[in-house]
Amino acid sequence: MSIVVIKPGMLSSFQDAGRHGHQPLGISVVGAMDQRAHQLANILVGNDARTASLEITLTGPTLQFKKPGCIALSGADLSATLNGQPVAMNRPIIVRPQDELAFGPRKHGTRCYLAVHGGFALAPVLGSTSTYLRSHFGGWHGRALQKGDEIPFAQPLKNKGLEALAMELWAIKIYLPSAIADSSRQRIRLIKSALWNEFTPESCAALLTETFKVSPDSERMGYRLSGTPLLMSKPRQLLSEATTFGTIQVPAGGQPIILMADRQTTGGYPKMAYVATVDLPLLAQCAPGDTLQFEAITLERAQELDAARERAWQALAQTLKPIQDLLFHH
Repeated sequence: MSIVVIKPGMLSSFQDAGRHGHQPLGISVVGAMDQRAHQLANILVGNDARTASLEITLTGPTLQFKKPGCIALSGADLSATLNGQPVAMNRPIIVRPQDELAFGPRKHGTRCYLAVHGGFALAPVLGSTSTYLRSHFGGWHGRALQKGDEIPFAQPLKNKGLEALAMELWAIKIYLPSAIADSSRQRIRLIKSALWNEFTPESCAALLTETFKVSPDSERMGYRLSGTPLLMSKPRQLLSEATTFGTIQVPAGGQPIILMADRQTTGGYPKMAYVATVDLPLLAQCAPGDTLQFEAITLERAQELDAARERAWQALAQTLKPIQDLLFHH
């Protein structure tokens, strides 16, 4: 074992880049809600995005390390401490046997991601180690962490030379490109769907000018929003279609639902718009009670933003290669 769960927290589950290619079989993609934070935590400890991280929601767990390792935390600031001392976000941190990681009050965001060098020793299911909570498979026994769980590291560090390694890692300067750094955007960008003009002009204007609130009945499957009802000019029956992360569906009542990581594989509600991929991390860090505003961009602009973000990831990977070299040669 490498980690023992002292307290499980509200909802802590292992997630990776998702279980792709199985939607035709009715199996959801799932994966990390905030792929930006998940990928950043992994790259900071020398992993790639396919390695599972621990997604921690709002109230974090208390974890005790039994083996040495290198960890990083990204995403929501949940007042993490290591042996009672504050832990820096977005930095590689060396942990030693008997060290205890805990979390306190939420400062900002909703989901924090814990990555460990080499990853956790989890058995893949259909090519992914993501936890699918509704179907009880993947991750750690197909469920959220529970008190007493003992999870091994896939590649623990050697228990020697840790002080020197910690100092070398701390000396590395880390600068995040603007395309990857946390954004404080006031509006979530979206792309209009093919059905956009079938909604009333008043509804289209409302989505782009008014404020919507994330309802308490929101979770990893979808965010239910409350606000001005969005109505079609002539309601009609639609065939079910494949769904995507960020699809904005509008049921008959007019209160929109944004489909998230654990979304169903198909849906028949009218699709009014799609959240741009680049802004899905902002959405993932919202909590019930938070408010959202939207603005429309073109598909071409969304693709440009996506391409810029991928270039930023590649540049960051090169910049942080010294971290990878230090850890793999320890």
